[in-house]
Amino acid sequence: MEKLLALQNLQKSFNHQIVLKSINFSLIAGEIVGLIGPSGAGKSTLIKTMLGMEKADEGEALVLNHHMPNRHILGEIGYMAQSDALYETLSGFENMVFFAQMKGLAKAEISTAIDHAAQLVDLSEHLNKTVASYSGGMKRRLSLAIALLGNPRLLILDEPTVGIDPALRRKVWQELRQLKKEGVGLLVTTHVMDEAELTDKVGLLLDGNIIAFDSPAKLKANYGAHSIEDVFLKAEGELV
Repeated sequence: MEKLLALQNLQKSFNHQIVLKSINFSLIAGEIVGLIGPSGAGKSTLIKTMLGMEKADEGEALVLNHHMPNRHILGEIGYMAQSDALYETLSGFENMVFFAQMKGLAKAEISTAIDHAAQLVDLSEHLNKTVASYSGGMKRRLSLAIALLGNPRLLILDEPTVGIDPALRRKVWQELRQLKKEGVGLLVTTHVMDEAELTDKVGLLLDGNIIAFDSPAKLKANYGAHSIEDVFLKAEGELV
């Protein structure tokens, strides 16, 4: 299978404090990789560094076989940041049109793509409202809808279900699994341990290190645990 992400010995420091320590992992097409860990573990920094928003001190990150940033492949990547990057004076619809155009969608495709993504995140009735009037959860849903525009080959989602109710979260994950079946690769960070159970592989990130990386079933077997949450607690305990 095609390798969509490849990280080798990736390191990053801020003010002489090491935030990422020799990170190694890869992600192939048709695979969901989850990253879990407490706040401050380095999940968002890892994503920003691989996407070229932060410069790595050492190591290499290839995204779709390219070093980032690279505007030529941006249309093939769906990215949802931990903090919403939206134009609040515009409506939800206007935001989606803008980002669809930025991704290079053909004019004839934009309306259908927006309808599908908005329905998925249950925002269709709110698209004509200005984003400034949205609740925090609605902004997260709009950010997710924008990431899904354009049939990306790779989705990188940083805490995509924060502020989303359980029923909608289930619907979102149904769509993510369908995208996986269609060959899309997905990297998802989450604090929700139940979501980590839905991935093909999960990385446990702690203090800038990936302390374990395997399928949920293998991790639970290796640590003699009944859940990924128990795996994380046992793995963390071994380091103390």
